[in-house]
Amino acid sequence: MGEVAAKIKIMPTGMDVDLNMLKEALKKVLPGEARLHTFSEEPVAFGLKALIAVVKVGDVEGGTEKVEEVFSKVKGVESVSVVELGRM
Repeated sequence: MGEVAAKIKIMPTGMDVDLNMLKEALKKVLPGEARLHTFSEEPVAFGLKALIAVVKVGDVEGGTEKVEEVFSKVKGVESVSVVELGRM
């Protein structure tokens, strides 16, 4: 079984969310079968920034679903969506 890298966009609930604290909270809830590769920030509008996480998961059906689910439950997260997938 191979791996895929998933680029996941995490929208905070607002500009008042501390992105560094949000990154730490996301790291803590990452499922055991997934590995965080990197975080970056992407400007959205009017000072609001989204977090972009690159996560490596197994190349199986529904491989990113658990990551999306746990990320969406973190305080300060408005929405989570996979924007890109690629095999490694």
